[in-house]
Amino acid sequence: MKPTALETGILLGVLIGEGHFGGDGKQPQVTVRMHLRHARLFARLLDWCPGSRLYGPYHHGGRSYFQWMARGDVLRERLVPLLDALPLEEIDEHVYERYQAMKLRYGL
Repeated sequence: MKPTALETGILLGVLIGEGHFGGDGKQPQVTVRMHLRHARLFARLLDWCPGSRLYGPYHHGGRSYFQWMARGDVLRERLVPLLDALPLEEIDEHVYERYQAMKLRYGL
C-alpha cells in the first residue's frame, strides 16, 4: 500500500531528523534509531515500507531504543523512488547530500 501524502510527509520528516543514509560496505541501508517511546511510529514505518525491519529493543549506554532498517529490495524498489520524487534538496541540503552520497557509493 502506497503511503498517503500525510504519511509520506511524516516519513520524510523522520528521515530528515533521525535517518542515517549509509551501508555496510556491501549494500546500502537507511536506518532510524529512536527511543522505545516511539514504538507506534516504528510500527507505521513498517506498514509504509513493507519488507523493512525493526530491531530491538536495545538497552545499553544508558539508552533504550529500537532500530528500523530499510535495505535490499525495499530500499531499491520502494524507498528510493519515494525519496527521489520528493523535494529533499529544497527541504534539507545536508540530508540530500548524504542521501545522494549513499546512492552514488552503492550505485542506486
